[in-house]
Amino acid sequence: MALALNDVMEKKSSLDFKNQAFINGNYINSVTGKTFESISPVDGSIITSVSECDVDDINIAVKAARDVFEKGSWSRMAPSKRKKILFNFADLMKKNILELGLLETLNMGKPITRATGDIAACINCTKWYAEAIDKLYDDVAPTSDNLIATITKEPLGVVGAVTPWNFPLLMACWKFAPALATGNSFILKPAEQSPLSALRVAELAMEAGIPEGVFNVVPGYGPTAGKALGTHMDVDKLGFTGSTEVGRYFLSYAGESNMKRVSLECGGKSPNIIFADAPDLDHAAKMAADGMFGNSGQVCDAPSRLLLQKSIKDEFLEKVVSYSKPWMPGNPFDPNTLMGSIVDKTQTERIMNYIDKGKSEGANVITGGDQVLQDSGGYYVSPTVFKDVQNSMTVAKEEIFGPVLCAIDFENEDEALQIANDTHYGLNAMIWSNDLNKVHKLAKRIKSGKVLINSLSDGDMSLPHGGYKQSGSGRDKSLEALGQYTQTKLTLIEVK
Repeated sequence: MALALNDVMEKKSSLDFKNQAFINGNYINSVTGKTFESISPVDGSIITSVSECDVDDINIAVKAARDVFEKGSWSRMAPSKRKKILFNFADLMKKNILELGLLETLNMGKPITRATGDIAACINCTKWYAEAIDKLYDDVAPTSDNLIATITKEPLGVVGAVTPWNFPLLMACWKFAPALATGNSFILKPAEQSPLSALRVAELAMEAGIPEGVFNVVPGYGPTAGKALGTHMDVDKLGFTGSTEVGRYFLSYAGESNMKRVSLECGGKSPNIIFADAPDLDHAAKMAADGMFGNSGQVCDAPSRLLLQKSIKDEFLEKVVSYSKPWMPGNPFDPNTLMGSIVDKTQTERIMNYIDKGKSEGANVITGGDQVLQDSGGYYVSPTVFKDVQNSMTVAKEEIFGPVLCAIDFENEDEALQIANDTHYGLNAMIWSNDLNKVHKLAKRIKSGKVLINSLSDGDMSLPHGGYKQSGSGRDKSLEALGQYTQTKLTLIEVK
């Protein structure tokens, strides 16, 4: 989508913010009437005040979602009709792509070009699952002649989702698209830092023809609204994307309540392994910078540990520093800006504390390491590269979630494998080498949900996304995600 700064600013001036909860087809205030301020990290200004939902609001949303599910106006709708409505939904997102993108730029400082690109990905995701609705068949089991055994997939019922601020609508879409496609009712608790695009898209869902009560959005805080959704006895499944620390809470909530299904996509500390025989070191260096500094490094599967074979370490780092220069933060509303702000003051301080910790533990900053554009009132950190990092250092062990790349040396593939797997996480891994035998062997031994060879792209919606170890369980994207929003039923008929 080609954008011009004047067009972006003109559209920004006309935005109408939806700031109430969306429950049972209506925008409503929270039961308590409480609100919280939505603050833009672009310049520190207050965008609007948003309804702060709590237990009572979650109860109302769950009842609405359960009632419409049992009524069957969506859950038992003909697949072809449900498909058509979801296509309508995608078309409405496309029609409003700049508005939705601007809401995300305002909420989290994402550059407008990237923000509208994320909305385009939401449109594609919704269409992908819509197209799958009438392409999936149930099974008939092999039995004796007097038995008929069918194996069918049924929607779970009421699905809750708690989603992060780094990709506000896209992470939600990876959950609501397959959940809606399979006939469930859906309740979304967006991150308190970035609720505005979700609140607007709920209205578009209803405009597309999704019945009242099927798609609900309840803004609020994790310890209140998020916990209420996680512990609710009438929520059948909870999908979460966010930190490993919070992911653990939802496992506990499920055990404390109705043993609801839980799928988690949590943190990462992904290794990006560069061998001397990489097919194109220059391209690999550019991808290392692009992958780390895109979205201001606020990406779960960002290649934050750069594992470099010692013979190419200095040459490669020079290239990475060169390719980091275009990623200096700029005006998020300018379509030419590559990197915008950090999501808020708290996250900025967290990133800067990690940079200080890396220095104190003996790592050396070779570019960046500063908070910049402070006179804007917003929160911006320059692209930062550490060298001389040991995998035991804090900056190599913990998820920073910012534009901080840590370079670690290795001698050979055995050492590279040991370093790559020496982490609590297992979301993503990358290997750059021309040696097919080597990459094949390493890919099988790396403990990660994804292993990308000579690439930083994990493909389109047809490929699953998720992690090993403390990066979570379950998968977003692909047909595999549909199974997380259905349950299997055996129906056995005996005939005489």
